[in-house]
Amino acid sequence: MSSLFPALRGGSGERVALRFGDRSLTYAELGAASGAVADRVRDAGRVAVWATPELETAVAVVGALLAGVAVVPLNPKSGEKELAHILSDSTPSLVLTAPGTRLPAALGDVTGVPLARAESRAWGRADVDVHGTGTLPEDRAAETDPALIVYTSGTTGPPKGAVLPRRAVAATLDALADAWQWTGDDVLVHGLPLFHVHGLVLGVLGPLRRGGSVRHLGRFDTEGVARELNGGATMLFGVPTMYHRIAEALPGDPGLAKALGRARLLVSGSAALPVHDHERITAATGQRVIERYGMTETLMNTSVRADGEPRPGTVGVPLPGVELRLVEEDGTVLTAYDGESVGEIQVRGPNLFTEYLGRPDATAAAFTADGRFRTGDMAVREADGYVRIVGRKATDLIKSGGYKIGAGEIENALLEHPGVREAAVTGEPDADLGERIVAWIVPADPHEPPSDAELADHVARRLAPHKRPRVVRHLEALPRNDMGKIMKRALGGA
Repeated sequence: MSSLFPALRGGSGERVALRFGDRSLTYAELGAASGAVADRVRDAGRVAVWATPELETAVAVVGALLAGVAVVPLNPKSGEKELAHILSDSTPSLVLTAPGTRLPAALGDVTGVPLARAESRAWGRADVDVHGTGTLPEDRAAETDPALIVYTSGTTGPPKGAVLPRRAVAATLDALADAWQWTGDDVLVHGLPLFHVHGLVLGVLGPLRRGGSVRHLGRFDTEGVARELNGGATMLFGVPTMYHRIAEALPGDPGLAKALGRARLLVSGSAALPVHDHERITAATGQRVIERYGMTETLMNTSVRADGEPRPGTVGVPLPGVELRLVEEDGTVLTAYDGESVGEIQVRGPNLFTEYLGRPDATAAAFTADGRFRTGDMAVREADGYVRIVGRKATDLIKSGGYKIGAGEIENALLEHPGVREAAVTGEPDADLGERIVAWIVPADPHEPPSDAELADHVARRLAPHKRPRVVRHLEALPRNDMGKIMKRALGGA
């Protein structure tokens, strides 16, 4: 298999590969640093990385991948019980960390190995020329060898380790390069966490595979976004929470609007971006945010293309190499795409994971007999192939009065009301309807929230009467995880 990072072996030399705050590494320096890490971990079997938003995290992951060693990214915010489960399940031989990291007791006997500039072999080797002409480890890994073991959120039980082969990483990044016209000239800015596929695979490994640059903000803020886009960054990756903050800031910050207008590509993922935020950003900047759809087990499945129509509320078309279909509850494949018929997404392609680590029964249950992954995501598809996600099968598909209703479109309608700041929709049992629609809202003005009837009528006018919420509940904030996804199981009745 060809290298995951051809630019490390090519002529990129003095081009900046990574920048975290005021610290950076050129491709030559990254080759030296990651090569030193590869030397350390070559016989480690499997390594964990304490995935703080720092330069060392990226170096550790690249170094392990150069050595052909599987990486387990660890969320530094994980609770002790979850962390202990992940470590006992994945059994890494060591944990790579940034210098000064204090690892929790849950790591037990797993050895922590800090990477520091003070260690000459960690940040530069005598046998690697500073201009990038030194030798890196020969890439002997097969395309089916594990690259990453990323743990799912564990909403229905302990987190499962999705084993992502090197083939999946390469296939996803190359498909996105095709869809987004992504090249080595692009400079990506983001502030995403590095323990999940969005921030790590797309946000760090993606630019490095192309030979481009990534500038990580450490922590997301609109000032940092504007600074980097004004300073030559061409792409911005974010989650809906980040774009919502941008949309909220734009009316009072013309400099931010101007900076966003300079971007070549604004990409949102990990959850649906409300149509209202799409419209506010476009009105202020002239730019369209494009969305893509993926998950831990599949990496990326679809995207709006850079040369395609950026339709708010959709996640575009299947990426090259990805086969996507929608199926009814009884397994019947939907063949007529009318933009209304709801089905579960099933996918097949080189982007898929190979197994849940040590869970053969769960792995078998996740796939159909012909090798398609059952995503659990419900969607509709337009005649031209565009896909619109309507929610998760377990939490977002509401069966009310004989209708199958996706929570996402109701949430979008609620967010168009000026009195609603945040919204989530769930179903709860109803003796007459089967399930009734429940709206959970954060009012724009807590002292004068919109009435239940006003919100119900607002939704009924925009969608259909049977999609109006029957119950409205007010909250100070919606529960969200680290990626900004609403945690609906934390809402009563979900």
